[in-house]
Amino acid sequence: MVNRYRGETALMVEGRALPMRLTLGALAELEQAFAVDSLPALGERFATGRLSARDVSRILAAGLRGAGSSFGEDEVREMAFDGGLNGAIHAAIALLEATFGDAAGGPPPLEAKIPPPAPPVG
Repeated sequence: MVNRYRGETALMVEGRALPMRLTLGALAELEQAFAVDSLPALGERFATGRLSARDVSRILAAGLRGAGSSFGEDEVREMAFDGGLNGAIHAAIALLEATFGDAAGGPPPLEAKIPPPAPPVG
């Protein structure tokens, strides 16, 4: 069971809820992985809403390790996420929002910054 007051969220994999949390250690790991030198820079990097598949796997792996598991990025990339790729993306966004945003004046949800798909040409 996740504790939202501690910034925990869950990654759903094959019907199981795996807890995730971005601890200071996990955030330091992400600072290094994304080549930024501060937490505000890391938050700004994620606030663009432009996440690659590698970004999502790094975020999920760091969150899983922050909650006590030992999953590596390669293992995360092979997981069967409930909801497929969309489920993985939403889990990563929920984890970032739990860490960097709050209802009392934090940044707007990351999902609001992801542009809708372009209309078909023709």
